[in-house]
Formats: sequence, C-alpha cells, structure tokens
Amino acid sequence: MPTFETQIWKSARLTIERGQSETLGTIFRFFGPFTGRDMYNSLSPDAFRNIFESAPDHEQPLTHVFDLTEVPYIDSTGLGMLASHYVRCQSKGIRLSITGVNPRVHELFRLTGMSTVLPIAATSHES
Repeated sequence: MPTFETQIWKSARLTIERGQSETLGTIFRFFGPFTGRDMYNSLSPDAFRNIFESAPDHEQPLTHVFDLTEVPYIDSTGLGMLASHYVRCQSKGIRLSITGVNPRVHELFRLTGMSTVLPIAATSHES
C-alpha cells in the first residue's frame, strides 16, 4: 500500500488533495466541480497553478496522477488548466495520467478533441 503525505486545498465547492506515493508519484484527488468559479474562488490563477508544482523540499516526481473520480463536471477553464498542466509536465519530463473520468467529463474531452491529446487512463466508465 502506498504511503501518502497529504496536503489539502479547499475552496467553496472544490477540494484537491495532494499525496506523494513511492510507487505512483504525486497524486492529486479532485472533489467537486472543476470550474473556473470553483478554482479561483479563494486562489488567484497563479496560486492555483502552484498547487501542482513540487514542494521545495521534494525531488521532482516522475509522474502526476489526476484522479477525477469525484468530479461531476468540468468547464472550459478546468479543461484549459488540465491542458496547460499537461504541457508543463511534458516540458519537465513528468508523465501525467488522468484517471476516474466519468461519462459526462469523458464526453467533454471527446467533443473538444482533448480525449486524443490528454493521457486519460481507461476506466470502467468508458464505452
């Protein structure tokens, strides 16, 4: 079982837990709507982006896992944040994996063409 050091960021309706795992890398678990309103309710865009950077006393992880199991929907701002984080990961040699995508969110990825760009791990929700 992986060991986690958990940090939690919470806005009105969106919560993000960040955990370190020796086997999986850095895992970000999202809870609630992943929308601009919910992301920037209590943080500036720069402060929100910094959540996904490595802590100063930690080595750069080789993998980031975004677990969206508890995300009911994403808007264009959330989708844009995922895409920009993917590009940042690629530039730093970090592998990004997006897991737990429900059918509604997967349909958004499909309609916008992001399902062919973002590294979405297969889930039991996919057809």
